[in-house]
Amino acid sequence: MAESRAPDRDVELLAIGAGPANLALAAAVDEAGPADLAANSLVIEQADRVVWQRGMLLPGAQSQVSFLKDLATLRDPRSRFSFLNYLHSVGRLNEFVNLGTFQPYRTEVSDYFQWAADSMANVSVEYRRRCVGIDAERGPDGGPVAWVTRLADGSAIRSRYLVVGAGRDPYVPAEYATLPRERVVHSTEYVQRIAELPRDRAYRVAVIGGAQSAAEMFDAVATDLPVTTRTLVMRSIAPKTYENGKFSNEYFYPSAVDEFFTARPEAREQILREMHTTNYSGLAPDLMDRLYRQRYLDRLGGADRMRVATMTDVTAAYEDGGDVVLELTDRRTGRTEELRCDLVLLGTGFVRGMPALVRGLAGALGLPRVEVTRDYRLRVGPAACYLQGVNEATHGISDSLLSVMSVRAADILADITADRAGHGNRRTTEKETSWRSADWTGIDWAPTTTTRSG
Repeated sequence: MAESRAPDRDVELLAIGAGPANLALAAAVDEAGPADLAANSLVIEQADRVVWQRGMLLPGAQSQVSFLKDLATLRDPRSRFSFLNYLHSVGRLNEFVNLGTFQPYRTEVSDYFQWAADSMANVSVEYRRRCVGIDAERGPDGGPVAWVTRLADGSAIRSRYLVVGAGRDPYVPAEYATLPRERVVHSTEYVQRIAELPRDRAYRVAVIGGAQSAAEMFDAVATDLPVTTRTLVMRSIAPKTYENGKFSNEYFYPSAVDEFFTARPEAREQILREMHTTNYSGLAPDLMDRLYRQRYLDRLGGADRMRVATMTDVTAAYEDGGDVVLELTDRRTGRTEELRCDLVLLGTGFVRGMPALVRGLAGALGLPRVEVTRDYRLRVGPAACYLQGVNEATHGISDSLLSVMSVRAADILADITADRAGHGNRRTTEKETSWRSADWTGIDWAPTTTTRSG
């Protein structure tokens, strides 16, 4: 490894990213962990506050997951970090009950996460701390014994335990890589970038994708940029609602993680394949109905400002005479046409493989593949590093979602507690060792678009 500067501070537990996964862990450590561990634990966040789904905090947008799958309830229904306690604390519990829904608004879920960060009694949360790399301090045998996290301001933090929960990398298809940044907006930046544009200009907007994020942008841009002609481009035969049956939803139970982790590789592949429509490439039913009614009214009034292009590939994208030109190829006939537009909105989701931060760490450690235990611990010697939200290939479809985060936090905390007591990995068994995590150089790198929050 390259030499790095001496750490400026030491903590026992460092969590990178103040997203819901690491906030769930912080809540577990704060109220259920050893007191000395909690007092020496730190969560760092690159932004100036906690914001959930920052780019898609659209007015009226709701989470597609029950409020009971919050930071703590499934771990401990009595936890002070529950969503219900948040509602009680801000004086909105009766009103929420009166709504008669399990799905809170996305903005209040984001506010809840900030409230939880502010409510930590012992664990520290610090903002404007952007991680730019991770090094390891090696012991006499060459194995890592501590982690050194390098920050953008030039400082460094040493930790005995490291938890990476910084999220997955946005997927930007190669066709759009050569376009100027001001012409392309990924869904992770939608709210911020659209707010920078003048509302009175006539825009021609192309939205790419067939799942929830693309559909939400397609819906919202008509309000955010009122003088807009919009086209939704997708490979599918038509927009589809996600499958939401109660039997299949049992695969989002925390208990399903054990079953998935110990399943044979071919069984895992079948489960992920058949569960794909429960979380990816689908829309919420109310959004589907709203978009169909909008198109009906557009045709009824002869406005011709709304188009849905199905079974269509974007085979090229370039600038020409001040326009962005998308070459659209009809998958049914093979015919191509040009779509000229001013702005391209990408609802293309996230890279399915390990994020760049984890790949960089694995490369620096000389690991041929990223492997984690059932308790999310990287297989890499005595120093303990845990990966949150990137283990779908080994822990199931719920891994990147809200469904299991509170119970996963308890699993990681238990493993750390056992390690501190000198008992090693808490649940390593022969069967667990035999099923290895996906090699990040060999897994399916196709993009994914999350349509549900858990």
